[in-house]
Amino acid sequence: MYDKELVVEILNQIEKAITITLQRFEIVNDVKYFTDTPYGMEKLDSICMQLIAIGESLKNIDKITNNQLLIKYPEIDWKGAKGMRDIISHHYFDIDADEIYYVCDKKLADILQIIKTIKQDIVDI
Repeated sequence: MYDKELVVEILNQIEKAITITLQRFEIVNDVKYFTDTPYGMEKLDSICMQLIAIGESLKNIDKITNNQLLIKYPEIDWKGAKGMRDIISHHYFDIDADEIYYVCDKKLADILQIIKTIKQDIVDI
């Protein structure tokens, strides 16, 4: 068995990071916003930092739960989320702004909902 309180704490951190990311992303109306202005590049950088934190936290959950928690929620590409962290962290100059835009626009809200579901499921156990 794993430390449920610790996992819930990490899930809370992920929830906060996703919420911050979505707030930062609100003013971004297309990928060119990220690439064509200095302010947009700063916004991209700040969003990437949160995505790194999210991916690292997901890796920590896998460690704590012996890879048994996230796999119960296959509707999310957890491997991809964790992999994005690796790409941003280790290949920073190769970041694809289109991919970051897509994740923020199409994926983060779904991940946020599942994070909330996981938290509730842990509390109910």
